[in-house]
Amino acid sequence: MLSEKLIAKLNEQVNFEIYSAYTYLSMASYCESIDLSGFANFFKVQSQEELFHAMKFYDYIFQKNGTVTLEQIEKPHSDFGNILNVFEAGYEHEQMVTSRLYKIADIATEEKEHSTIGLLNWFINEQVEEENTFNTIIKKIRRCENNSAALYMLDDELATRVYTPPTTTNA
Repeated sequence: MLSEKLIAKLNEQVNFEIYSAYTYLSMASYCESIDLSGFANFFKVQSQEELFHAMKFYDYIFQKNGTVTLEQIEKPHSDFGNILNVFEAGYEHEQMVTSRLYKIADIATEEKEHSTIGLLNWFINEQVEEENTFNTIIKKIRRCENNSAALYMLDDELATRVYTPPTTTNA
């Protein structure tokens, strides 16, 4: 059985993952508003992924005989100024997710809650990919500076991204 402290932190993460989905949907909306539908697609896929993450935590809490408490979701930022700012905000958000996961993992480690550690290791490993994806796109956007044709090529590339839920959360 999970401690109250760990259940509370996992519940916070469920809510934060839902907030993350909402944040990425806001970023998608911004991209649509500036006629970059491929970039919008990237963020729609991110939103789907975050909801999947929320449900993995949600299901895990119940599997461990806990209770999920959903909280009010904060309104996300919506005016980013330009496409680079959107991705920089996304990158910062992913770094915040990583930090939050580390803190939960620290608690699980202190409590020797090995099944939670296993679950969190999957998420932590996933964060390496998430941060790298944002960082790579930021570098590409910077190289596209003052070259709208290159920006639209990147937009076309991001339009092909689809969400495929993982079949396992094993590390």
